[in-house]
Amino acid sequence: MWNSLQDSRKKTEERKIAALFEDANRATDFSIQTDGLLLDYSKTNLDTDQRAALIALTKDVGPRRDAMFRGEKINETEGRAVLHTALRQLEGSTTDATLVVDGTDILAEVREVYDRMRVFAHHIRSGAWQGEGGRVTDVVNIGIGGSDLGPAMAVLALAPYADGPKCHFVSNVDGADLQDTLQGLNPKTTLIVVASKTFTTQETMMNAHTALQWMQGECIDPMRQFVAISSALDQTKVFGIADENVFGFGNWIGGRYSVWGPIGLSLMLAIGPGGFADFLKGGLAMDQHFSSAPPEQNMPVLLALVGLWHHKFCGYATRAVIPYEHRLRRLPAYLQQLEMESNGKGVGLDGKSLLHGGGPVVWGEPGTNGQHAFFQLLHQGCDVVPVEFLIGAKGHEVDLTHHHEALVANCLAQSEALLRGRTLGKARNMLKDNVSDGDVNRLASHRVFSGNRPSITLAYPKLSPFVLGQIIALYEHRVFVEGVVLGLNSFDQWGVELGKELASEFIPAVAGKSSPENTTASTQSLLDYVHGHRNGR
Repeated sequence: MWNSLQDSRKKTEERKIAALFEDANRATDFSIQTDGLLLDYSKTNLDTDQRAALIALTKDVGPRRDAMFRGEKINETEGRAVLHTALRQLEGSTTDATLVVDGTDILAEVREVYDRMRVFAHHIRSGAWQGEGGRVTDVVNIGIGGSDLGPAMAVLALAPYADGPKCHFVSNVDGADLQDTLQGLNPKTTLIVVASKTFTTQETMMNAHTALQWMQGECIDPMRQFVAISSALDQTKVFGIADENVFGFGNWIGGRYSVWGPIGLSLMLAIGPGGFADFLKGGLAMDQHFSSAPPEQNMPVLLALVGLWHHKFCGYATRAVIPYEHRLRRLPAYLQQLEMESNGKGVGLDGKSLLHGGGPVVWGEPGTNGQHAFFQLLHQGCDVVPVEFLIGAKGHEVDLTHHHEALVANCLAQSEALLRGRTLGKARNMLKDNVSDGDVNRLASHRVFSGNRPSITLAYPKLSPFVLGQIIALYEHRVFVEGVVLGLNSFDQWGVELGKELASEFIPAVAGKSSPENTTASTQSLLDYVHGHRNGR
C-alpha cells in the first residue's frame, strides 16, 4: 500500500488542488464535524482513492487504541501503560467504575487525587487557605517540558474564564526567567507549585531552591506556601513540603500528556474546578469519538493521515500550526513537544531503524502576527509548508466584534491565497498601467504566487474549556495514530537523556571545579572562553 501511495502521488503531483473543487461536494466530503468542532481538509491535494489507500494503513490503529484504553502496557520500551485518557474518564464514569492495572484501580487512584485537588483549589480561591500575608494573589508554577507547557498554554488560552489567583510559569534554568517572574510579587501572598514527577529534574529543582530562598527572605514559614506535583514523596519530604500538599500521579502518565491531572493544578486554580471539569469533558468527548467513529469519519485518524500524506508522500519536511486566536499563542510550542518528542524517532518498536522515518518538524506562531513575519516563505518560498489553521467562529470580546471579523477574514483569506496563488498574467495586468513595458515582466515575476499550497482548517464555535479539551485530545490522538502507522513508540523520549547526563558532568566544569573528560577541542575552547570572561580576563 505504501508503494502504491507513492506511485499515486507521482501521478498527481502536478494536479491543482483547485481543480478538485470541480466536484461540487468536495468541501463536504473532505471535512468532518464532531461535537461542534469542524476539520476542513479539502484544500489538500488528496482525492478519494488516495484517502482510501491511506485509511488502509491504519489497520493496526483500532486494536492498539483499544489496548491503550484498557491499560495494556503499550509503552513497551518502558514497560508502562499509557493512561492519560483515564484522567478524563472521571467526568464520564460513575464512582464505582474501575480500571485495574497491575492490581491497582487506576480510576480510584485518580479520583482520590482529583477530589483533593478540587478541595485545595476551592480553599485557595475562596480565601479559606491563606499565605502569611493573607489571601493568595499569585501562583508560580515551576516545571519544565510537559510540567510547564501544558498548564502555561491552557491558562493563557482560557484567560476569559480565569477568576482565581494570577498564575505565572517558570521553566528555564536561566535565572532571568525566575527573576523576571518573581519581581513585583509578594512572597507572603504567593503560592509556589513545584511540578516534577521525580522531584529531581535539574532545571526545576534549581529554580525551586532559588524560589525557596526568595520566600525565606520574607516569610516565617515559607514551606507552608509550597505545593508539589510529584510521585516522589521521599524527595518532597526532604525538600520540606508536607505530604498533604503533595499531589501525585502514576508513571502511566507521560509529562507531555499530563495537563489533565495534577500537573493542571495551576489551571484549576485559575479557572476553578467547574471550568477544569469542562476541560476534561472536552477531552472525554474526543476520546469517545476516537474510540467509536469509523476511520473515514474519525477526526484524529483523518488529521493524522493528512499529516502523513504531506510528510511521507509529498515530502514536506515541516508543518506550521497557525492559530488565529491570540490566546492560543502557546499552542504551537505545546504541539512542538507533543509531536516532536513523541514521534521524533528513528527506531521502531522492533528495535530496527524505521522503514519510513519518524514525524515532521512542527512550528508556528499565531495569526495575524505570522503574516508579517514568515508568511512570505509560506507563499513564495521554494519549500512547501502545509499549514494548519485554527479559528473560532466567535470571540470573547463582545465590544470588539469588528476585530474578530477581521481576524476570521484574514484566516480565510490566507488559506484561499495559498490555494489560488497568482499567475504571471494577472501580475502583469496589475502593473501594466504604471510600469514601462520593459520592466513589466521583471517586476511582475516578483508578484507571482505559485499557489497550490495545502492547508487544513480546524474551526470551533468559541474557545472555551470544553473546546480546548477537544483540541488537545484531538492532537494527542493524531500523534498516536501517526506513531502506530509509522511503527514507533510515541510514549518514550530517550532522546532527551544524553544531553541531560552530559549537562550534569559539565556544571562543575563550568564552575571551574573540575575538568570534563573526553570532551572535544571545540567544547574545551568554549569552556576556556566562558572561564576567561567570568574571571574578568
